[in-house]
Amino acid sequence: MNKLLLSRRIGNLIGFLVCTGMLAFGYYLQFVFGLEPCPLCIIQRLLLFAVGIAFLAAALHHPAGRLGAGLYGGAIALIAVLGVAVAGRHVWLQYLPPERRPSCGPALDHLLSTFGPIEGLSRVLRGSGECGVVDWTLFSFSIPEWTLTAFVAFAAWAVWLATHD
Repeated sequence: MNKLLLSRRIGNLIGFLVCTGMLAFGYYLQFVFGLEPCPLCIIQRLLLFAVGIAFLAAALHHPAGRLGAGLYGGAIALIAVLGVAVAGRHVWLQYLPPERRPSCGPALDHLLSTFGPIEGLSRVLRGSGECGVVDWTLFSFSIPEWTLTAFVAFAAWAVWLATHD
């Protein structure tokens, strides 16, 4: 029974469910509490969605060998590390003094349509004044701080699942 509860398939399913719960909570904060996500929040949501889909694919496919498990674990960890980078940048912007924060820029859809995906995302990752504002906290941690912690945990969880039976 214990072996079943700690199986790779169940572990990947748990990862998927946690990602789903986090996304649902983000949309709850947006649509019920009226917290509008900044461009970096949107990118973190997309990466969280990608991690969740990768966990789901790993759970459904459930490769028998170490190679398949390692490929899924590596892919999930890679996406999570990208999430760590984006969330880390977001946290850094929040800790900048207000006078040193970048000014607020145009919306994400305008940047992408005007500059294209590469330059638009480059401009988004530079952050804006709205990315530096802390609108909501839980136990004194902001949403990007929680997301950063989650991405680190997802990367570690994926590697652990890939290396254990």
